[in-house]
Amino acid sequence: SEARKGFVGRADTMVASDAEEKEKTGEAMVATPGPVQRPEGLAEVEEEPPKTPEPKRVYEAGTQVSCKASFDGQNHPAEVVDRRRVGRTDTAGADDGGAYLYYVHYLEYNKRLDEWVEHGRLSPITSPAELKKCDSLRSPSVLSPRHDAGPGQLERKVTRNLKRRYDEIHHTAPAVEDLTPAERTLEKEHEEKTKVKNIQMIELGKYELDTWYYSPFPDEYASAFKLFFCEYCLKYMHSKKTLVKHMHKCQARKPPGREIYASTRPPSVRHKNPVCFHEIDGAKDKRYCQSLCLLSKLFLDHKTCYYDVEHFWFYVLTERDVQGHHIVGYFSKEKNSQEGFNLACILTLPSYQRKGYGKLLIAFSYELSKLEGKVGTPERPLSDLGLVSYRSYWTRVLLGLLRDYKGSLSIKDLSTLTAIRTEDIVQTLQTLNLVKYYKGQHILNVTQRAVEEHLKVHKLSRDVAIDSSRITWKPHAAPNSSSKKK
Repeated sequence: SEARKGFVGRADTMVASDAEEKEKTGEAMVATPGPVQRPEGLAEVEEEPPKTPEPKRVYEAGTQVSCKASFDGQNHPAEVVDRRRVGRTDTAGADDGGAYLYYVHYLEYNKRLDEWVEHGRLSPITSPAELKKCDSLRSPSVLSPRHDAGPGQLERKVTRNLKRRYDEIHHTAPAVEDLTPAERTLEKEHEEKTKVKNIQMIELGKYELDTWYYSPFPDEYASAFKLFFCEYCLKYMHSKKTLVKHMHKCQARKPPGREIYASTRPPSVRHKNPVCFHEIDGAKDKRYCQSLCLLSKLFLDHKTCYYDVEHFWFYVLTERDVQGHHIVGYFSKEKNSQEGFNLACILTLPSYQRKGYGKLLIAFSYELSKLEGKVGTPERPLSDLGLVSYRSYWTRVLLGLLRDYKGSLSIKDLSTLTAIRTEDIVQTLQTLNLVKYYKGQHILNVTQRAVEEHLKVHKLSRDVAIDSSRITWKPHAAPNSSSKKK
């Protein structure tokens, strides 16, 4: 053992001497790595490989989701209508939901708010309560004759006659299940084609407008993100540069046709410029009227046969200033309506809404009916905004007449004085509780106090007005050929 200790000691001395010698001669010492010594009791941990992110969920058309809306920044129940690819599949070839944009319809709101959204704004609905809410928003109306209320439900099944009566009062379109098989097929084809709006934005005059609905523009324009309109001749084009060139050449500064009304001052204190109405024959100025229909379809959710304009008169409302006539809105009217319609389609452009122009268009249509010696009513169904405008107009006109007229009045008298159809008068007065049903007929149940109470809500002072003395129009002779429906 002593010998072994001596050997070890000499070996240690030799190693130290070698190290000192190498340090003197400048030779670098290279340390040979040895095994890592782990503290006693610490278990060896294997390093995990980096995780591959899981692909995002792909939402199919018809899926109910919760979506963060752009109009208020809140989550709302929605339905995926369509999707389009904006990215690629992952390296494994799997489909990634983040590679899509989704077109969604908010179940609680009108289609005009439908929009394309990114995947990050969507989340699946898993709560039974939320799913039930979505189902209730998508379910058919309880007023549909084919809707059967199950046991324990409070909704009642109504008769077909009551359903027709409801549709007539509220100006609603018939449900798909109430159409004939041929009509049902056409309606479904129309819904499928128009479910996603194609043009997202337009520029018209000094305004840039987000569109609301699909419009059947020609193929070369149908998929454009934005279209540019000449506000005078309504020619549409792809680029701002083309529009600027067109404006240098375009000689038009007002709509075609004949000016049949021109105010000398603004229609109310809320407005800056006087207004004009132009009557345009769809058969003579076909291109302008077709462009007008295509433009209006971007903001109206019902069918417009833009190619069948020759059977209609178009009445375009404009604001007039030193630069020219700026289109505000319009209404169209069949040249020979067998049903007595005095208006087929009506639109106030979004840039001029909430200024009373909708009621001004309606008032002008009734002024024309008075000159024809007829009562009139709008073609059904009305759009939601059109229905609001008509109800407001009927209410204000009837309340003003009941307040100012001295003597007794019947519903027939009201119809003669206003050119409003008696059914529309009865429905309006029923909502005001100013009519009652007695011995098989409707009679007025009006007191001056009741009228004044309603006028506190429906103020007449804010209404725009038509000066009938400035209308330069005479009724047209009825054409011999039968008119087509729009």
